[in-house]
Amino acid sequence: MTIDTRSTSHLPAADSTIHRVAGLVLAGGEGRRMGGQDKGLLPYHGVPLALHAARRLAAQACPVLISANRHLEEYRGFGYPVVQDTLPGFNGPLAGILAAMAALDTLATEGEPPAYLAVVPCDTPHFPADLVPRLLAAASGGKAVVHAAAGGRDHYACALLRTDLAADLAAYLAGGGRSIRGWYERHGAATVIFADPDAFANLNSPDSLLAAEAAEKGKKPQGKTQKH
Repeated sequence: MTIDTRSTSHLPAADSTIHRVAGLVLAGGEGRRMGGQDKGLLPYHGVPLALHAARRLAAQACPVLISANRHLEEYRGFGYPVVQDTLPGFNGPLAGILAAMAALDTLATEGEPPAYLAVVPCDTPHFPADLVPRLLAAASGGKAVVHAAAGGRDHYACALLRTDLAADLAAYLAGGGRSIRGWYERHGAATVIFADPDAFANLNSPDSLLAAEAAEKGKKPQGKTQKH
């Protein structure tokens, strides 16, 4: 199911969205394309990638958690709760999502935990500022899983998931399932089309990180030369 929500007239107000949705920054991978470096801690314009993503997501979801499996104290220093995979080894983004869903019960201080979990990868620091409201608008039609797409490409790691799917996700992982796309398909995931593919650019290699910084510096207006 594909949904085009580029019109904003039907989107929920930001203040009504943020308390219904928790956020998760995925930073628990092996960083293979980064030569094994902990990708979420790599600086982008002087700020770690994971912190860029967490700050952006905090405007759209509450609370925001970070999924990490290394350098946990450094991640905790960002000021957000950190969750670690309960499964041994690196088992992909679904393991981090499951850990976050489990943690939400303990983090809820008043009433029920958030009904949804918005997920973003740490290497996509420019994801849309209205990502969560648009995904939530699509989920309001009864969909348990909604993910983003742009420029003809699916972005499975930018998604909104109903938190009551935790038991099903645990069973999927226990049975050896690791494919995020495969698990989404079990729940008839909806796809929401966004207009700007550049918002989902993955800075997942040293070259792409340097190129993005250089490109943004090139876009900055130059100061006017004074005439004498």
